[in-house]
Amino acid sequence: MSKAGRPEAIVRPKAGERAFEVERLAPDPALAEFVDYYWLVRWNVVGEHRQQVVPQPRVHVAAEHGRLLVHGISREPFFRTLRGSGHVLGAAFHPGGFRALLRGSVGCLSGTVRPAGDVLGHDDRPAAEQILATSETARIVPVFDAYLLACEPEPDPTGRQVTELVEEVQRRSDIVRAEQLAQHAGLSLRSLQRLFADHVGVGPKWVVQRCRILDATAAAHSGEPVDWSELAAQLGFSDQAHLTRAFTQVVGTSPATYRRDPDTTG
Repeated sequence: MSKAGRPEAIVRPKAGERAFEVERLAPDPALAEFVDYYWLVRWNVVGEHRQQVVPQPRVHVAAEHGRLLVHGISREPFFRTLRGSGHVLGAAFHPGGFRALLRGSVGCLSGTVRPAGDVLGHDDRPAAEQILATSETARIVPVFDAYLLACEPEPDPTGRQVTELVEEVQRRSDIVRAEQLAQHAGLSLRSLQRLFADHVGVGPKWVVQRCRILDATAAAHSGEPVDWSELAAQLGFSDQAHLTRAFTQVVGTSPATYRRDPDTTG
Protein backbone atom coordinates (compact mmCIF):
# COMPACT_ATOMS: atom_id res chain seq x y z
CA MET A 1 0.00 0.00 0.00
CA SER A 2 1.20 3.48 -0.73
CA LYS A 3 2.16 5.95 1.94
CA ALA A 4 -1.02 7.83 1.01
CA GLY A 5 -3.17 5.08 2.46
CA ARG A 6 -6.76 5.27 1.23
CA PRO A 7 -7.92 8.89 1.61
CA GLU A 8 -11.40 7.87 0.46
CA ALA A 9 -11.86 6.30 3.90
CA ILE A 10 -12.50 9.85 5.20
CA VAL A 11 -16.27 10.27 4.97
CA ARG A 12 -17.59 13.61 3.64
CA PRO A 13 -14.08 14.92 3.00
CA LYS A 14 -15.10 18.47 2.06
CA ALA A 15 -16.52 19.04 5.52
CA GLY A 16 -13.41 17.45 6.98
CA GLU A 17 -11.11 19.79 5.07
CA ARG A 18 -12.75 22.74 6.82
CA ALA A 19 -12.13 21.23 10.24
CA PHE A 20 -8.76 19.49 10.18
CA GLU A 21 -5.65 18.70 8.17
CA VAL A 22 -3.97 15.32 7.73
CA GLU A 23 -0.26 14.77 7.20
CA ARG A 24 1.11 11.32 6.36
CA LEU A 25 4.70 10.52 7.31
CA ALA A 26 7.10 7.63 6.76
CA PRO A 27 8.26 5.57 9.76
CA ASP A 28 11.87 4.71 10.58
CA PRO A 29 13.18 2.35 7.86
CA ALA A 30 13.58 -0.37 10.50
CA LEU A 31 9.79 -0.25 10.97
CA ALA A 32 8.79 -0.07 7.31
CA GLU A 33 7.95 -3.78 7.13
CA PHE A 34 5.39 -3.32 9.89
CA VAL A 35 4.15 0.30 9.78
CA ASP A 36 2.74 1.60 6.51
CA TYR A 37 2.74 5.26 7.56
CA TYR A 38 2.14 7.65 10.43
CA TRP A 39 -0.83 9.99 10.21
CA LEU A 40 -0.91 13.32 12.00
CA VAL A 41 -4.26 15.06 12.36
CA ARG A 42 -4.34 18.69 13.52
CA TRP A 43 -7.60 20.52 14.09
CA ASN A 44 -8.90 23.92 15.13
CA VAL A 45 -12.69 24.09 15.18
CA VAL A 46 -15.35 26.40 16.56
CA GLY A 47 -17.76 24.28 18.54
CA GLU A 48 -17.24 20.71 17.44
CA HIS A 49 -16.87 18.56 14.34
CA ARG A 50 -17.98 14.93 14.21
CA GLN A 51 -15.88 12.99 11.70
CA GLN A 52 -16.57 9.52 10.36
CA VAL A 53 -13.86 7.25 8.96
CA VAL A 54 -14.45 3.92 7.20
CA PRO A 55 -12.51 1.21 9.09
CA GLN A 56 -9.89 -0.57 6.98
CA PRO A 57 -8.16 -3.95 7.39
CA ARG A 58 -5.31 -2.62 9.51
CA VAL A 59 -4.50 -2.00 13.17
CA HIS A 60 -3.86 1.59 14.25
CA VAL A 61 -1.99 2.82 17.31
CA ALA A 62 -2.81 6.44 18.19
CA ALA A 63 -1.58 8.91 20.80
CA GLU A 64 -4.72 10.30 22.41
CA HIS A 65 -6.19 10.88 25.87
CA GLY A 66 -2.74 10.56 27.45
CA ARG A 67 -2.02 7.05 26.10
CA LEU A 68 -0.97 5.18 23.01
CA LEU A 69 -4.16 3.30 22.19
CA VAL A 70 -4.23 0.16 20.05
CA HIS A 71 -7.31 0.17 17.82
CA GLY A 72 -8.15 -3.32 16.63
CA ILE A 73 -10.16 -3.62 13.44
CA SER A 74 -13.78 -2.70 14.03
CA ARG A 75 -16.74 -3.83 11.96
CA GLU A 76 -18.72 -0.88 13.30
CA PRO A 77 -18.68 2.68 11.90
CA PHE A 78 -15.92 4.80 13.44
CA PHE A 79 -16.63 8.36 14.60
CA ARG A 80 -14.49 10.91 16.39
CA THR A 81 -15.70 14.27 17.72
CA LEU A 82 -13.15 17.09 17.50
CA ARG A 83 -13.46 20.09 19.80
CA GLY A 84 -11.36 23.25 20.05
CA SER A 85 -7.80 22.63 18.86
CA GLY A 86 -5.50 19.68 19.17
CA HIS A 87 -3.66 16.91 17.40
CA VAL A 88 -3.39 13.12 17.23
CA LEU A 89 -0.45 11.13 15.88
CA GLY A 90 -1.19 7.57 14.82
CA ALA A 91 0.62 4.63 13.26
CA ALA A 92 -1.21 2.79 10.49
CA PHE A 93 0.16 -0.74 10.36
CA HIS A 94 0.32 -2.87 7.24
CA PRO A 95 -2.56 -5.39 7.23
CA GLY A 96 -0.16 -8.18 8.22
CA GLY A 97 2.24 -5.99 10.18
CA PHE A 98 1.02 -5.78 13.76
CA ARG A 99 1.38 -9.46 14.64
CA ALA A 100 5.17 -9.06 14.71
CA LEU A 101 4.78 -6.74 17.71
CA LEU A 102 1.90 -8.60 19.33
CA ARG A 103 3.47 -12.06 18.91
CA GLY A 104 0.02 -13.61 18.94
CA SER A 105 -3.21 -13.66 16.99
CA VAL A 106 -4.39 -10.19 16.00
CA GLY A 107 -7.94 -11.54 16.16
CA CYS A 108 -7.93 -10.97 19.93
CA LEU A 109 -7.85 -7.22 19.28
CA SER A 110 -10.79 -7.02 16.87
CA GLY A 111 -13.42 -4.56 18.01
CA THR A 112 -11.33 -3.36 20.96
CA VAL A 113 -9.38 -0.24 21.93
CA ARG A 114 -6.68 -0.94 24.52
CA PRO A 115 -3.61 0.88 25.90
CA ALA A 116 -0.45 -0.20 24.10
CA GLY A 117 1.23 -0.93 27.42
CA ASP A 118 -1.39 -3.58 28.17
CA VAL A 119 -1.10 -5.10 24.69
CA LEU A 120 2.64 -4.90 24.05
CA GLY A 121 4.11 -4.96 27.56
CA HIS A 122 5.93 -1.61 27.27
CA ASP A 123 4.67 1.41 29.22
CA ASP A 124 3.22 3.80 26.64
CA ARG A 125 2.51 6.76 28.89
CA PRO A 126 5.92 8.53 28.65
CA ALA A 127 5.83 8.34 24.82
CA ALA A 128 2.22 9.51 24.71
CA GLU A 129 3.01 12.48 26.95
CA GLN A 130 5.83 13.61 24.67
CA ILE A 131 3.80 13.11 21.49
CA LEU A 132 0.80 15.04 22.80
CA ALA A 133 2.93 17.92 24.12
CA THR A 134 3.63 19.27 20.62
CA SER A 135 2.57 18.67 17.03
CA GLU A 136 6.05 19.28 15.58
CA THR A 137 6.71 16.24 13.39
CA ALA A 138 10.50 16.39 13.84
CA ARG A 139 10.03 15.93 17.59
CA ILE A 140 7.17 13.47 17.88
CA VAL A 141 7.72 10.97 15.07
CA PRO A 142 11.09 9.83 16.50
CA VAL A 143 9.38 9.28 19.86
CA PHE A 144 6.81 7.01 18.24
CA ASP A 145 9.56 5.24 16.29
CA ALA A 146 11.51 4.63 19.50
CA TYR A 147 8.50 3.19 21.30
CA LEU A 148 7.65 0.74 18.52
CA LEU A 149 11.30 -0.27 18.04
CA ALA A 150 11.51 -0.99 21.76
CA CYS A 151 8.83 -3.64 21.18
CA GLU A 152 11.47 -5.48 19.08
CA PRO A 153 9.37 -6.60 16.11
CA GLU A 154 11.05 -9.37 14.14
CA PRO A 155 10.80 -9.96 10.37
CA ASP A 156 7.65 -11.91 9.56
CA PRO A 157 7.52 -13.46 6.07
CA THR A 158 3.94 -14.63 6.63
CA GLY A 159 2.92 -11.12 7.63
CA ARG A 160 4.47 -9.76 4.44
CA GLN A 161 2.54 -12.37 2.44
CA VAL A 162 -0.73 -11.29 4.06
CA THR A 163 0.00 -7.62 3.37
CA GLU A 164 0.73 -8.44 -0.28
CA LEU A 165 -2.57 -10.31 -0.56
CA VAL A 166 -4.53 -7.35 0.81
CA GLU A 167 -2.63 -5.05 -1.56
CA GLU A 168 -3.69 -7.31 -4.42
CA VAL A 169 -7.33 -6.93 -3.39
CA GLN A 170 -6.93 -3.16 -3.29
CA ARG A 171 -5.28 -3.02 -6.72
CA ARG A 172 -7.70 -5.39 -8.46
CA SER A 173 -11.37 -4.42 -8.36
CA ASP A 174 -12.13 -7.68 -10.20
CA ILE A 175 -11.41 -9.61 -6.99
CA VAL A 176 -14.90 -9.66 -5.55
CA ARG A 177 -14.96 -12.94 -3.60
CA ALA A 178 -12.69 -14.49 -0.99
CA GLU A 179 -12.52 -17.64 -3.11
CA GLN A 180 -10.76 -15.68 -5.87
CA LEU A 181 -8.17 -14.42 -3.42
CA ALA A 182 -7.61 -17.95 -2.09
CA GLN A 183 -7.03 -19.18 -5.62
CA HIS A 184 -4.59 -16.33 -6.26
CA ALA A 185 -2.73 -17.24 -3.04
CA GLY A 186 -2.67 -20.94 -3.86
CA LEU A 187 -4.50 -21.76 -0.64
CA SER A 188 -7.77 -23.37 0.29
CA LEU A 189 -10.44 -20.92 1.43
CA ARG A 190 -10.25 -22.35 4.94
CA SER A 191 -6.47 -21.86 5.07
CA LEU A 192 -6.85 -18.27 3.88
CA GLN A 193 -9.50 -17.64 6.52
CA ARG A 194 -7.20 -18.92 9.26
CA LEU A 195 -4.30 -16.85 7.92
CA PHE A 196 -6.35 -13.65 7.90
CA ALA A 197 -7.91 -14.29 11.30
CA ASP A 198 -4.43 -14.67 12.79
CA HIS A 199 -2.59 -11.84 11.04
CA VAL A 200 -5.29 -9.29 10.11
CA GLY A 201 -7.99 -9.91 12.68
CA VAL A 202 -10.87 -10.28 10.22
CA GLY A 203 -11.70 -12.73 7.46
CA PRO A 204 -10.88 -12.33 3.76
CA LYS A 205 -14.56 -11.93 2.84
CA TRP A 206 -14.76 -8.78 4.98
CA VAL A 207 -11.51 -7.47 3.52
CA VAL A 208 -12.67 -7.96 -0.07
CA GLN A 209 -16.04 -6.31 0.50
CA ARG A 210 -14.50 -3.41 2.44
CA CYS A 211 -12.08 -2.72 -0.42
CA ARG A 212 -14.95 -2.70 -2.90
CA ILE A 213 -16.96 -0.34 -0.68
CA LEU A 214 -13.97 1.99 -0.60
CA ASP A 215 -13.86 1.81 -4.40
CA ALA A 216 -17.47 2.99 -4.42
CA THR A 217 -16.62 5.76 -1.95
CA ALA A 218 -13.75 6.87 -4.19
CA ALA A 219 -16.17 7.05 -7.14
CA ALA A 220 -18.48 9.27 -5.10
CA HIS A 221 -15.58 11.54 -4.12
CA SER A 222 -14.40 11.92 -7.71
CA GLY A 223 -17.06 14.50 -8.52
CA GLU A 224 -17.79 12.72 -11.78
CA PRO A 225 -21.23 11.28 -12.68
CA VAL A 226 -21.57 7.67 -11.52
CA ASP A 227 -23.74 4.93 -12.99
CA TRP A 228 -24.32 3.08 -9.73
CA SER A 229 -25.89 0.07 -11.41
CA GLU A 230 -22.87 -0.36 -13.68
CA LEU A 231 -20.45 0.20 -10.81
CA ALA A 232 -22.29 -2.37 -8.68
CA ALA A 233 -21.77 -4.97 -11.40
CA GLN A 234 -18.09 -4.06 -11.74
CA LEU A 235 -17.53 -4.40 -8.00
CA GLY A 236 -19.19 -7.79 -7.73
CA PHE A 237 -22.52 -6.83 -6.17
CA SER A 238 -25.53 -8.74 -7.42
CA ASP A 239 -27.33 -5.50 -8.34
CA GLN A 240 -27.53 -1.82 -7.40
CA ALA A 241 -29.77 -2.59 -4.42
CA HIS A 242 -27.09 -4.93 -3.02
CA LEU A 243 -24.45 -2.19 -3.32
CA THR A 244 -26.82 0.32 -1.73
CA ARG A 245 -27.44 -1.93 1.29
CA ALA A 246 -23.74 -2.66 1.80
CA PHE A 247 -22.71 0.98 1.31
CA THR A 248 -25.43 2.28 3.63
CA GLN A 249 -24.38 -0.15 6.34
CA VAL A 250 -20.82 1.19 6.23
CA VAL A 251 -21.30 4.90 5.42
CA GLY A 252 -24.79 5.54 6.75
CA THR A 253 -26.55 6.62 3.57
CA SER A 254 -27.04 5.39 0.01
CA PRO A 255 -24.25 5.97 -2.54
CA ALA A 256 -26.37 8.36 -4.64
CA THR A 257 -27.39 10.44 -1.62
CA TYR A 258 -23.81 10.48 -0.36
CA ARG A 259 -22.58 11.60 -3.80
CA ARG A 260 -25.02 14.57 -3.82
CA ASP A 261 -24.09 15.74 -0.31
CA PRO A 262 -22.12 19.04 -0.59
CA ASP A 263 -19.98 17.87 2.33
CA THR A 264 -18.82 15.02 0.07
CA THR A 265 -17.83 16.80 -3.12
CA GLY A 266 -18.32 20.47 -2.35
